Amino acid sequence: MPKTALITGASRGIGAAIAGQLACEGYDLHLICQKNTQLLTKLSEKLKSEHGIQCFCYTGDIGNAEFVRSVFSHIHALDVLINNAGISYVGLLSQMSDEDWNTVLSTNLSSVFYTCREGTGLMLQKHAGKIINISSVWGNVGASMEVAYCATKGGLNALTKALAKELAPSNIQVNAIACGLIDTDMNSCFSEEELACLTEEIPADRMGTPDEVARLVVQIIDSPSYLTGQIITLDGGWQ
Repeated sequence: MPKTALITGASRGIGAAIAGQLACEGYDLHLICQKNTQLLTKLSEKLKSEHGIQCFCYTGDIGNAEFVRSVFSHIHALDVLINNAGISYVGLLSQMSDEDWNTVLSTNLSSVFYTCREGTGLMLQKHAGKIINISSVWGNVGASMEVAYCATKGGLNALTKALAKELAPSNIQVNAIACGLIDTDMNSCFSEEELACLTEEIPADRMGTPDEVARLVVQIIDSPSYLTGQIITLDGGWQ
């Protein structure tokens, strides 16, 4: 039987790259995006055509528990869960509205609770599974003007470590990738000059690529089951 993976935030960037890598590995896919239905459908058709897999698409608010439950009502087996959906907010904490705070929190952190709660039930039936959370170096060290984002990624790292301990006896591994500066649309809020300044701080002297994150995801999936509860940094030696 083909293995099955679910990827959140899958329409572009890191999520789309992970979908491509897992399709190459023969996984049937369940892909979620918030609003880019056309883009997600195009990716799905491409992956089905090129790799002969099954691919199912869902559009909605991943930070909404009812939406997550509705998605999982269509999933009957799950081997891999990739929590990639995330948004940022750049600005002073004092100027951040309640709505902005709650949106970042629900999208980046509450969504992971919802997907893990539903997904682990399916994995426990097989006594096996892999959960990989896409985090950030800012969850480790913090960043000025991104307090909400950093708080959610720090929470995601703590969730990863705690859940790994909870699920290790059931042969389910939970790890996270703390990404550095990756060349995605999330960084479009920065000017070319600002990105150049950031890149100068990185020993590798460049931004990372979504494909590099995706390749690491596959390596973690294929790693020994003894690897769990880890926050693996992928940042070109930056932090």
